Amino acid sequence: MAETVIYEMHIGGFTKSPTSGVKNPGTFLGAIEKIPYLKSLGVTAVELLPVFSFDCTDVFKEFEGQKLVNYWGYSTMGYFAPHQAYCTSPESGCHVDEFRDMVKAFHKAGIEVILDVVFNHTDEGNHQGPTFSFKGFDNSTYYYLTGQNGSKEFYYDYTGCGNTFNCNHPIGEKLILDCLRYWVQEMHVDGFRFDEGSVLTRGEDGSPLPHPPVIWSIELDDVLGSSKVIAEAWDAAGLYQIGYFPGARWAEWNGKYRDAIRRFVKGDPGVIGEVASRITGSADLYQWQHEDPVNSVNFITAHDGFTLYDLCAYNEKRNWANGEGNNDGISDNLSWNCGAEGETSDQFVNDLRKRQVKNFACMLMLSMGVPMIVGGDEFMRSQKGNNNTYCQDNELNWYDWEKIGSADSQEMIRFWHLLMQKREDYILHFKGKFFTADKQNRYGVSEISWHGPQLNQPNWQDPNACCLAVTLGDVAEDTDGLANVHVMMNMHWEAVEFEVPNFAGLTWRRTIDTAQPSPMDILPLEDAPIFTNDSYLVTARSIVALTTRVPAPGGGA
Repeated sequence: MAETVIYEMHIGGFTKSPTSGVKNPGTFLGAIEKIPYLKSLGVTAVELLPVFSFDCTDVFKEFEGQKLVNYWGYSTMGYFAPHQAYCTSPESGCHVDEFRDMVKAFHKAGIEVILDVVFNHTDEGNHQGPTFSFKGFDNSTYYYLTGQNGSKEFYYDYTGCGNTFNCNHPIGEKLILDCLRYWVQEMHVDGFRFDEGSVLTRGEDGSPLPHPPVIWSIELDDVLGSSKVIAEAWDAAGLYQIGYFPGARWAEWNGKYRDAIRRFVKGDPGVIGEVASRITGSADLYQWQHEDPVNSVNFITAHDGFTLYDLCAYNEKRNWANGEGNNDGISDNLSWNCGAEGETSDQFVNDLRKRQVKNFACMLMLSMGVPMIVGGDEFMRSQKGNNNTYCQDNELNWYDWEKIGSADSQEMIRFWHLLMQKREDYILHFKGKFFTADKQNRYGVSEISWHGPQLNQPNWQDPNACCLAVTLGDVAEDTDGLANVHVMMNMHWEAVEFEVPNFAGLTWRRTIDTAQPSPMDILPLEDAPIFTNDSYLVTARSIVALTTRVPAPGGGA
């Protein structure tokens, strides 16, 4: 997990646009043709939105001539079948072979396949919903039921989807375990992300359990033992288990990381203490129960919410196309439009948005834990301010491969690619463990030290602080102290002068400055300019990273 970089993507939307140029758009086979793109980006795993069979023909409504359908797929019908619409000819029974071919192709490229799975509810809905399977087999076994005088005619809804699956009933638990084993053994996937995973911790009476049987069965199962397991550690009924989710090796979507980084980058003052905790693995959430930074899946955006570009372009959601009067989707997005709402021709605003996207990218890739980016964020994909595109099977969700070829998109793709390379250089040597301030390398660089604009003065108690700096020392025995890095983060609206530490025998090189035009915004270490001053003027709303190069034997830098 310490070496994992997750790319969350929708199989259909990845290649469904005519601009993709693939032979079989919107399918498992279509995704194969675009694997070289993901490989060149540098991600190590794809996390696929639901690929279990669901009813994509279910038209929720028509709005302004547009059919609104089940696009995301979070209403499973067939737990042991790849989704039919992602196959080239579903009637021929090619589902399994084409899914396996895709997995093999990803593995050949060195990319793992993680599935987003939905066990918290089913497509059968509430008491007014259809009967497909479980209601007919044994309604009271598979669901939480209620009603007056013991009638059990209604459904407890902890999920916001009409019903709740009884995951810790022995029969429900068996189905989940059988399903996961099937996808590991027969389909060769590498892990799972559990939608509204907190539902899996509820007992047969609906209350949270300290040791939920299904969670620990997955944790300890011999077949699933090497699979990555990731929980969305909350549900729609208010159960929020970030830092408390049961099980030792379960990673969690860290919603607290998302919120803290969003607030900091948009310029909220006084959050630097929490930001420091989040970028160093959220020890306050995980260390108390002997877990590691890899238990935190760090993300700033996900499929449900603004894209990263829209986070920098909209103050308000724009969900009118969903036909619900803009009442769906979350309203508090912790976003900032950089001075203009939506698309604009103002070059200053557009340049600032690009810088903000790069700031977010730096924060994510320089943080301890497991980074997850949303497919399309690497080329500034926009959903026009819609933060709940669950029903939009159209250009609003599809990748625009012509845009990917544009100069602005290529600039951003290059930035993400080099960031992922740098993550390997000066983050992975920590191997997913928490920092300890008492370690030093032979150049006198501590494993971690915090600063504000002045060295060793982080100003934790300043309610107006918008600046933070950190020095990370490479104390790994097998790297000889090479990959030291000093990061200066200025989210103030004015430029700030930051002091820079000096260490005998080490030479700083400026590898990142998000305020610089491309390609000077990020450079490979060997091409980065040497920096020898005692201070650095960090532009407003930008991040600078200095990295050391140890002199080679015989002199030279």
